[in-house]
Amino acid sequence: MIDFLIIGGGIAGISAAARLSDLGSVMVLEAEDALSYHSSGRSAALFEQNYGKPSTIALNTASHAFHDDAGVLSPRGLMLLGSKGMAEAFDADQRQMQLESMTLQEAKIIVPILDDAAVDRVAFHPAAWDIDTDKLIQSFARMARDNGATIRTKAQVDDIRRTKQGWAVSAGTAVFEARILVNAAGAWVDQIAGMAGIAPLGFTPLRRSMARIPAPGGHDVSKWPMIFGPGEDWYAKPDAGALIVSPAEEDLTIPHDAYADDMVLAEGLARYEAHVTEPVTRLLSSWAGLRTFSPDRTLVIGPDLHDPGFIWCAGQGGYGMQSSPAASQLLADLVSGAASDLSRDTVAALSPQRFS
Repeated sequence: MIDFLIIGGGIAGISAAARLSDLGSVMVLEAEDALSYHSSGRSAALFEQNYGKPSTIALNTASHAFHDDAGVLSPRGLMLLGSKGMAEAFDADQRQMQLESMTLQEAKIIVPILDDAAVDRVAFHPAAWDIDTDKLIQSFARMARDNGATIRTKAQVDDIRRTKQGWAVSAGTAVFEARILVNAAGAWVDQIAGMAGIAPLGFTPLRRSMARIPAPGGHDVSKWPMIFGPGEDWYAKPDAGALIVSPAEEDLTIPHDAYADDMVLAEGLARYEAHVTEPVTRLLSSWAGLRTFSPDRTLVIGPDLHDPGFIWCAGQGGYGMQSSPAASQLLADLVSGAASDLSRDTVAALSPQRFS
């Protein structure tokens, strides 16, 4: 019998596998052909410690050292742009992310396409980093495999039964028996819970679209920061010599292989264009991902209220990559009974028990 069977091979599931493999035998079941096919593989992947709710910020802070040691961070920086009528939202974002004000002239040295006629305030800090998502995922996968974990792709779970010893999980013709079930199925977590006879918690998948455009005006964008509009109503980020622009929408949807909405993309690109001097003339590519949130938009980590053999590792939203080292360590600490380095308030804020 397997000690820990993890459903889902995104960043939540594969980081959980790495940590739990120190405690017993682990199997990961991923429905797609490869790890991190859905949301994890489509993330803008920025490490910004002050991004998110207090419990998320605590996870980010506790994750920084792991990211550094794994060598997955590279300098990026973060720039917030404000325009007429957006002062209140700008000030709130500047306070939340602890950004320093800078002049438009200083900002244009960094990003020369900013439009003087549109941008009337700028805030910036350098303490934001790109995350090499593939390297991070493979680092966790290597940790898990080195401890004997088995990772199966093309393993769509179609039945889950409670047994006297634990769980029997069917994926095609194969049946796997496990002592503890870890639900790390991303947008599908409530479906997996229902299949296991566990009450769903009310997770909502929200679509977010992305467009890759050529480097504006032929500029070298490699050193540009990630750029936000107030209230995160759009953002832009350098990517492999081009620029990713997102409308940062949160459109409620169902769990599925998401794709970009052309009209939503056009609206987001227009918001971006309103702040710069270079128009968007063509797209190189576009895609979408699902950001899945719990009802209070905070991660859910720990045993189910009614069945301690069912572990939630869900609701990462847009924070999965940056928070994964500490989130997965917390999960392992809760399973093993070890004391967590996180505060009691943080652990409680993340616990499924809050939905009782």
